[in-house]
Amino acid sequence: MGLINTYEDKLKNAIGNKRYNHSLGVMKTAIKLAKKYNVDKKKAAIAGLLHDCAKYKDIQLLLKRAYEFGIILDNTMKKSPSLIHGPLGAEVANKEYNVEDKEILDAIRFHTTGRENMTILEKIVYISDYIEPNRKFNGIENIRYIAYRDLEQALILSMNNTIKYIIDRDLLIHMNTIKARNSLINENKQEGN
Repeated sequence: MGLINTYEDKLKNAIGNKRYNHSLGVMKTAIKLAKKYNVDKKKAAIAGLLHDCAKYKDIQLLLKRAYEFGIILDNTMKKSPSLIHGPLGAEVANKEYNVEDKEILDAIRFHTTGRENMTILEKIVYISDYIEPNRKFNGIENIRYIAYRDLEQALILSMNNTIKYIIDRDLLIHMNTIKARNSLINENKQEGN
């Protein structure tokens, strides 16, 4: 695929082989979901492949790059720096991978936390990151199954699991995640689910 060739070397060097293989899994899952939900497959592929383009292992590098791009970190991001790679990834995708499409950039920006009133592309990238084939944990098969039948329900289940995981470790929950979950529940109720 031409898209992979365009970004492969640069992306592998930035995030390493393991994270790169994860990104390929997210891209492939995002393409399948895009077909299912009538979303632009190329946008889904680019967002899926580049979603972790700024997921650096070195926390100091994350902080430095966020500062360089003028990203204002809220208290939750300061205490949980792994969340920085979403907004930083959008900036890196724009400046270093020449991605200009706002929809793609927002899907990268919000793939870690979600947000209120997510677009369908944002939902696809968020859930693709959660269910891609390399992920193995209890309950994943059920969420994979649901993702192809009811995208919003799959997102709610994944966010519930993420929130439980965060609570069990006494970590901070990003406000965007709470707003995203509440928004999805309201959407589902309005649709009669």
